[in-house]
Amino acid sequence: MIAGFDDLTLLGWLAIGLVIAAAGFMQGALGLGFPTIATPLLAMWLGMPKAIVLILLPCLAAVILNVILGPPLRELFRRFWFMPLGMLVGALIGGFIFVAAPDAPYALVLALVILLWLALDKMGFGESPAVRRHPMAFGLTASVVGGACEATANVAAAPLVMYYSALGLTPAAFVQGLNLCFVVGKLTQFGVLAGSGMVGAAQWLATLPLVAVAVATALAGVRLRDRLDAQTYRIWVKRFLLFVALALLAQYGWRVFNT
Repeated sequence: MIAGFDDLTLLGWLAIGLVIAAAGFMQGALGLGFPTIATPLLAMWLGMPKAIVLILLPCLAAVILNVILGPPLRELFRRFWFMPLGMLVGALIGGFIFVAAPDAPYALVLALVILLWLALDKMGFGESPAVRRHPMAFGLTASVVGGACEATANVAAAPLVMYYSALGLTPAAFVQGLNLCFVVGKLTQFGVLAGSGMVGAAQWLATLPLVAVAVATALAGVRLRDRLDAQTYRIWVKRFLLFVALALLAQYGWRVFNT
């Protein structure tokens, strides 16, 4: 069973709250980024198991908020009903792959793929007529890969961003499409942890104040995003992906250096 949080001081909880606040704001402003920001900062201090428990419900709340505040869900489901299914399948596949080869350089591969896509996008290949002609085939591929990336590298956004960018969606539809997939991933993760008995009810209850922090800062981020034009929003997303790629490369380099 994952250890509780009795050892955390008031100052420690305040520091965790600041991390959650920053992650929630990013999730609201861009529609992605919560686990990317919060996971490494908390895991370096508290270890991965505690970090996952502290992050899960606040992240899920911020993700659901993005879905609720987006365009009507009926249209989104009509167009992308297959994306959450692909995420679920990919997460299961990725889980088995990770168990079989936990030391494979998943972060390095994902970082290189992101950098390659950013380079192609810079050359004008970010939007693809082929993807628009066959949205389900490419969408299933992107969502399965995204689920696998979530299970292996804890970063699901990159393949999904590539797919939705290729379709040329508006920022509102783009964000809602991303977060619909994230909801599936996080609910699955919560179900596994809650059902396994690894996390007690007291630990989940202890994270509820962080849920409030995440929702409040995500709302602030959404208000900022609503003032952005589509071009500025896409630039911010690409810059964030560049940050993710560099962070993954640094993570891989640190791991190699310390082994």
